[in-house]
This record gives sequence, C-alpha cells and structure tokens, in this order.
Amino acid sequence: MNIQLIRNATITVEYAGKKFLIDPMLAEKGTLPAFGPEVGLPEAPRQDQNNPLVGLPTSIEDVIQDIDAVIVTHLHPDHWDMAAIEALPKDIKLFSQNEEDATEIRSAGFKNVEVLQENTVFEDIQLIKTKGEHGRGEILKAAGLVCGVVFKHSSEKTLYIAGDTVWYEAVQEVIDAHKPEVIVVNAGDNQFNIGGSLVMGKDDVYEVNKTAPNAKIIAVHMEAVNHWTLSREELKNFANEKGISSLVSVPNDGQSYSF
Repeated sequence: MNIQLIRNATITVEYAGKKFLIDPMLAEKGTLPAFGPEVGLPEAPRQDQNNPLVGLPTSIEDVIQDIDAVIVTHLHPDHWDMAAIEALPKDIKLFSQNEEDATEIRSAGFKNVEVLQENTVFEDIQLIKTKGEHGRGEILKAAGLVCGVVFKHSSEKTLYIAGDTVWYEAVQEVIDAHKPEVIVVNAGDNQFNIGGSLVMGKDDVYEVNKTAPNAKIIAVHMEAVNHWTLSREELKNFANEKGISSLVSVPNDGQSYSF
C-alpha cells in the first residue's frame, strides 16, 4: 500500500495493484473563491484569500496518470472541482456516496459511476462505505451528507479513509468493526466563525488514536483552503506532547507513505 497526499483531502492510494484517486481538487492556486459570504456561507478565516491557498505539488497530468478508479466522498468544491471534472477521462471508474451525487457527476459527462455500498467490490478489493458527520449541531445540517471508505484485501493491511467527519460514535464503530491498521483523517479543524469544527481537530485525532492505539494515522486536509484552523506544526507538537508522534504522520503536500 502506498498513500500520497496531493493537497488538501486529495490523495492517491495504491492498493492491491490498483491506484485510486480520492477527492480530487485540482484547481490552480487562488482560482476559486474563499469559503464565506461570497459563496453564500458564513464568515470564515482568511476571507481575503482565494482557494486553494497553495498550488499542486506536481502537474495534473502526473496526479491522474495510471488512476484505475476515483472515489468522491461528497461534492464540496474542495473535494470535487471543475479542474478535476475537466481533467479526468469521462470513462474512468468513479464511486460516489449516493445516487444524488452520482446523478450530478453523470451530468458532467462521466459514464462509469457507481454508488458505494457497504459491500462494493472493485477488482477483488472490498470497498465499504462508512458514515461521517461533517460537523456538529446546527452546522451539520448545512454541511450535508458525506462518507468515508474502508479498503480490504487479503494481500494488504486494512485502510480506513474517514473523510470529512468529526469524531463521533460511528467513527468509533467503524474502527471497532474493521480494526484498520492505517487510518487517514481530515484534520485541519476547518470551521467558519460560527458553528464549530467541520472536520477533525487535534482532540479528535487523539480519540482516533485511543480507539486504534496500534494504527498508523495520516492527517491530511490541512493548510490548503481558507477556513483551516489547525496547522501541521500544531498537530505535530500535540502528537509529541501525547507521546503518539510515532503513530501520527502529518505529511507535506506530495509526501507519500508505504505500508
């Protein structure tokens, strides 16, 4: 297994001989509006900075080369953007969280879209859709539905990509049920000026670690869109303080890990 952070929540996963692209946001630096009032959302940090805040670490061509399938956990523009829609081959295998998202993706010209289930199989790889909550309380209603996915194959460690979720009981249930040895968490503690966390912060990451104390955790979705609040440095320092830095990896864009 090889996992590479591209940028934000965009990662590639080489698993059991197949290469997956997860949540492709491929726009050039600064070409999308900031999350905030300009796009009908509450005020947010760095309101004066367009997204993405940083460029891709490599070319779009390199990112999408040799991809066997794409997984889109939800359709927010920092997970599925026009640059990805334009760059990806329209016949590529693509998985979405539900039929509503699949319909929208098909309307963009994609011909091979499948809705993830709890028993999806792709080329002998088991893909298990998992639940997520994109925030807590009132903000959750506005954030909409999201998912994660567990990867299983007899030749690989079990991988859990949690997606845009905070820590809550369903995440614990996934870990208890599937016992993933590698867990990717979106951990930038992104939020607006009201409503609280939309994805995991450092305390959420610590809960993941306590529930899966032997799992390797990779923290992504950091420092790439304007409403992030948890920096890489702060999360690394927190992991050091808790004595879990050997288990929590905080990659830079372009960095990869093999398991």
